Amino acid sequence: MLPIVVNVVLGMLGLALVLTCIRLLRGPSMADRVVALDLISTLAVGMICVYAISTDQDVYLRDAIVLAVIAFLGTTAFANYLGKGGQP
Repeated sequence: MLPIVVNVVLGMLGLALVLTCIRLLRGPSMADRVVALDLISTLAVGMICVYAISTDQDVYLRDAIVLAVIAFLGTTAFANYLGKGGQP
């Protein structure tokens, strides 16, 4: 049962990743593109977590945590840039 669920979840995350990449390419503003990049990193964290669960190896969860922190810092830096009057 677990391999079926893992495949379905990875398929759904992959579809979301493709749709987000389309939004990244078509985004009319820089803020839309940054949100799309943040969503791509969140989807990558989800994929890493699903892979860690399917292989029963906890070491991948550390990688997911590091990626999530880096993505959060990047989004926070962009919001700080916009808050100080930067032109997107």
